[in-house]
This record gives sequence, C-alpha cells and structure tokens, in this order.
Amino acid sequence: MPALTARAERWALAQPFVISRGVKTEAEVVVAEITAGPHRGRGEAVPYPRYGETVGGVLAQIEDARGRIEAGAGRAGLQAILPAGAARNALDCALWDLAAKQAGVRAWTLAGRDRLDPVKTCFTISLGPVDAMAEAARANARRPMLKLKIGARDDLDAVAAVRAAAPRARLIVDANEALTFEELRRLAPDLARLGVMLVEQPLPAGQDGALEGYASPVPLCADESLHTRAELAACARIYSLINIKLDKAGGLTEALALAADARAAGLGLMVGCMVATSLAMAPAMIVAQGAEVVDLDGPLLLTRDREPGLSIQGSILEAPSPDLWG
Repeated sequence: MPALTARAERWALAQPFVISRGVKTEAEVVVAEITAGPHRGRGEAVPYPRYGETVGGVLAQIEDARGRIEAGAGRAGLQAILPAGAARNALDCALWDLAAKQAGVRAWTLAGRDRLDPVKTCFTISLGPVDAMAEAARANARRPMLKLKIGARDDLDAVAAVRAAAPRARLIVDANEALTFEELRRLAPDLARLGVMLVEQPLPAGQDGALEGYASPVPLCADESLHTRAELAACARIYSLINIKLDKAGGLTEALALAADARAAGLGLMVGCMVATSLAMAPAMIVAQGAEVVDLDGPLLLTRDREPGLSIQGSILEAPSPDLWG
C-alpha cells in the first residue's frame, strides 16, 4: 500500500522578490512524497496567500487526504478529493512521478509525448526603483526574454529604462492586478511603442469585465483571473493568452486538460510558476511544450537549488533527470 508523507521547506532567495502586493525573501514550499514498494514519487507546491493558502493549511489538506491516497486513490480520484490549489498540486505531481517510476517510463510518455524538449524561460525583474530595475535588466540583457513587475507611479519610466538597458530582449510586463482600466488604457500605447509583447493580469481578478470589447495595442494575458477550466470561457472573451500555473490548476492533470481546452478556444499559452525549486518546475515543463511564453525561472531566483536540480544553461531548461522528477 502507498505511504504518504509531507513536509514544509524554506529556500532563500538571491534577492528580495518584489511585486505590487509585497515582498518575499524566501520560498516556502510543501513537498509531498508517496512511496509504494521500492518506488517514490515527489511533488512540490507553493501555498499562496493571495488565494487564502498557508503552509499549515496546505499540510492539513494533505493530511486530510492521506487515508484515501494510501487506500489507492490515483490522479483521477484526487481531482474529487481536493479543490484546485497547492495541496492538490503537490499530491498530483507526486502521483505522476510515482506512476512513471512504477511503469519504468518518463512522465511525459504517460502524458502522451514522445520526448520533452528544452524550454526557454523568461527572467523576472522585481518591482523597485527605476535605476535598480534598469541595473537588473542590464545584468540580464543577454537573456532572450525579461518579465518586469509593475505597479508603481513611475511604471512607464521603469519600462523605458529596462528597454534601454536590454534593447534586444523581448519584454513582458506583469501588473499582478495593480492597474485600473484607465491606467491600462493610458499605458498600453506607450508599452506597445517600447516593444512590450505582453501585459499580464493588468486588472484585479473579478474586474475583468471592463476589458470586454477593449482592443489593447499589447496582447493581454490572464493570470490571477484563471485557475482551472472553470474560468476559461470567461477569460477567452477578454484575453489573448492565459497563464497556466500548476499551483493554481491543482496539478499537472488539470493543467494539461486546461492547456488542451485553451488551445481549442484559440488562446495562446503562457506557463508560469511560483518561486520554487526545480522540483516544482519539472512537471510544468510538460505543459510548457509549445507554449508561446515560458516563465519557469523559479530556481534562477534562489541562492541554491535542489540537488539534483534541472540543468539550466542561461535561460534554457533541460528535461529533468529521473532522480529529480518524472
């Protein structure tokens, strides 16, 4: 019979990570492990306060699910046991890892893929003084894509400074719900002029209705407004792309289904992450195959990564080894 354990871990960040909602200096993650005979599956998730989650609450959810997991509930059954969120993500990814090891194949094979290609991630520039954001962009100017956090009075100055510091990089801006519709309409033409390719979650979730019928000069991407397939139809009327994160979707199982439905609806895909280790990025790489934008830079923001972690060359993430996941 399977045996389930879960624990919390803290991973220090190389620099404070600043968005419009606040600052963090460490990644707090929950790791679930499911053991069956000689095989062990692992999954990592990040409890996110924006969605009412805490480390203690996620561990309690996993503990509540223990009996059914140890009784043999698999990935399909898990979807009915827990709601979408970090707890289900940790367990779902652990079950994928375990199933791959039991079958002697890679997880992407179970997901119907012949191979897992490397992916090219963007790199995040935290919200801060304009000079500091420009310096961070200059230090990472050779990366192919930069994502800068906005949500301050001098947003346009910051974007212009980042563009000047990294003239060849593709730029994404992420407001994390910090703008009003009027602010977006005012900023968008200048963002387009500065070569910004995407604006992520400009308005607060729940206020997206203001965007209906708005022809933005820069494509808009839903993040906080979309967690699972339940929100897809509403977002498809407003956004050009959606950001799929395993912690929001509640695991790889729902994320893959969401990606397929989004493609069928004509939406572009961004695959993102919370700040976490390579163990959290590895399953997301399956969803990221063919995505227009990949934002799996969590390990690049830490002082040290899990060992073994993903092999990362610059901004290129290679397929995980079986010792890491899948």
